Amino acid sequence: MSAQQDRRATRTIIVDDEPLARRRIRTILAKHAGVEIVGEASNGTTAVATIMEQRPDLVLLDIQMPGQDGFDVLRTITTAGLQPLVVFITAHDEHAIRAFDVQALDYVLKPVTEERVLTAVSRAIARLGKHRRTELPEEFTALIDRVDRSRREARIPVRGERGVRLVPVSEIHWIEADADLVKLHTARGAHVLRTTMGDVERQVPRAQFVRVHRGAIVNIDCIQEIQPLFKGDYVIVLKSGVQVRSGRTYRAGVQALMGKE
Repeated sequence: MSAQQDRRATRTIIVDDEPLARRRIRTILAKHAGVEIVGEASNGTTAVATIMEQRPDLVLLDIQMPGQDGFDVLRTITTAGLQPLVVFITAHDEHAIRAFDVQALDYVLKPVTEERVLTAVSRAIARLGKHRRTELPEEFTALIDRVDRSRREARIPVRGERGVRLVPVSEIHWIEADADLVKLHTARGAHVLRTTMGDVERQVPRAQFVRVHRGAIVNIDCIQEIQPLFKGDYVIVLKSGVQVRSGRTYRAGVQALMGKE
């Protein structure tokens, strides 16, 4: 019996909010004799619960998902003391991944290819064989620190008459849609972008910003209080005194901030 056959199958969970992507990855992994798929999840909340229950060796984790994103999932399970190896699945290019300095992990770009998935999984399995489990918690803690630092230092480029200004995400109090423009409100004034709210929403960390209205995203750290109105609407009062009204479509996000289900 070969060493590969003798080795226990690597218990693996697939996390992606796209059903077709999960099916594609599942089909590819079926060709890897060393992998046993023990669960799937379509969002961050389900992913955390599944990982906590199954305690896998490996997680193929989508980065961009509704609610908790891939990095939020990583932080949550690490805090709970779980350290599976992770292969990120992302639509971003390699440079976006490097921005998070995830040198301890691997990544697969969408649309995924069989060769890339199998290569990443094989590397992860080899890594599991080389590293003792007692070594992994330190690597995960360091990774989370790097991710948090990268998020805090993230900047949004704003083109102006004198060139491009890099606005630190941490300085943005709230973001406002204004016709075909988007305004980044900071303590020093507003910076104007000719883009969409959806594009800006993808550039800011979901752990720090929440969309409360079709035309408004707020920095959670800048919220002073949340005042209920009628029919489930709210007024979000920022520390600067600015008041931002929520929309019904985004009610769940506001209620989550208030600790409501």
